[in-house]
Amino acid sequence: MPKKNFDFAFIENEIRKKTFGILNTINPNNSPQSSGILFGVSKPGDPFCIYLKTFKSFRKTKNIQSNPNVTFVIPVPHHILRFIPTSTITIKGQAELVSTDSEEVIEAFNEKRMLRMILKDLNDPEVKKKTTFIRIKPKPKILCYGVGYNVIELGRSHTSVSYSVMIPEERLNK
Repeated sequence: MPKKNFDFAFIENEIRKKTFGILNTINPNNSPQSSGILFGVSKPGDPFCIYLKTFKSFRKTKNIQSNPNVTFVIPVPHHILRFIPTSTITIKGQAELVSTDSEEVIEAFNEKRMLRMILKDLNDPEVKKKTTFIRIKPKPKILCYGVGYNVIELGRSHTSVSYSVMIPEERLNK
């Protein structure tokens, strides 16, 4: 199968269509910890970051405080033909905790209805006090599996639909 050439703009567009991903952190005993979580994305043109909302008391928050290395996987399921393996976008990076008053996070979460509902929860002072946001600053390479390939192409050779794209230098968060 001829190799397709996908770029960061294509993958960023695919990421912006989604709101759910899986955050992988490292426990103090070096074992992995995975959590499904809703996410927002930085504004187009800004340094590319992923934003997550969580509670300060959760394991993922404590893990990030002791080891900021994370992986974030965004599933891209095939809704009609469910027997086709889910495509994925995998982002490795450094995570840091961000204030609930951060303008960049609020802008990212205002992009989608589901995420705006999360922001409404922060109107309660008790919830806001217990809440934090996580910013993931990605490494330059994003790993992809099957994203952009149709069912026939996936069926022909599921092993040849893996590729990576690079985040342009000007979009990296330094």
